Amino acid sequence: MGLLENKVVLVNGGSQGVGAGIVRAAVREGATVVFTGRRAGTGEKLAADTGAHFVRADLADATQARDSVARAVAAHGRVDCLVNAAGLTSRGSLLDTTPELFDAHVAINLRAPFFAMQAAVQHLLDRRAPGTIVNIITTSAHGGQSFLAPYVAAKAGLAGLTRNAAHAHRWDRIRVNGLNIGWTDTEGEDAVQREFHDAGDDWREKAARSQPMGKLGQVDEIADFVVFLLSDRSGVVTGSVIDWDQIVIGGLD
Repeated sequence: MGLLENKVVLVNGGSQGVGAGIVRAAVREGATVVFTGRRAGTGEKLAADTGAHFVRADLADATQARDSVARAVAAHGRVDCLVNAAGLTSRGSLLDTTPELFDAHVAINLRAPFFAMQAAVQHLLDRRAPGTIVNIITTSAHGGQSFLAPYVAAKAGLAGLTRNAAHAHRWDRIRVNGLNIGWTDTEGEDAVQREFHDAGDDWREKAARSQPMGKLGQVDEIADFVVFLLSDRSGVVTGSVIDWDQIVIGGLD
């Protein structure tokens, strides 16, 4: 049996990148999967490839983030696991970030997970059922680069929220964990490197050479770890925000 056999998993922000990798891994491990995304074409293609159920949603709208749970329940009767994988990584420093950019980061990187978790936890409580939640965060939540100020602010809030929700609902057998991922090879990262850093076609090779393990983080490896955290095989662990990276936070040469 797969690690997620007989589980219904909702992946918010699942149409591309890390989220899409989690959709594929959860399906492979036996889950019934619902995932959300803004782009209909991308989402429908992934649904056709995997058999997962695509729900078009703009998670910047708190109502749509909350309703993603209701739509998954309507499709499959329940939700057992939630992954918040959507992320906005557009650049901004403390000095040049506008209120609009700041609000956009909060909307996607913090508010959307908050209200999706609210709906998922209420659903689990109504069913008196255990459940698991995994939030995709970032090692930048520890401080990050100067050009990621609004991103860091929002994701650091998500790390705190992860621990708060885990503590609040530990006696309900609802486990909540987070994954602080490092520099990862995704379609979104490719677009960011080209738009904000004038990267050429060889940016991945250059980036890989700069990393201790000789490669960037890989989506399939992250997805496998998320599936483990969602599954019963991860045991009692809750409230953990795990640094999934090859850079050791606090380590100095």
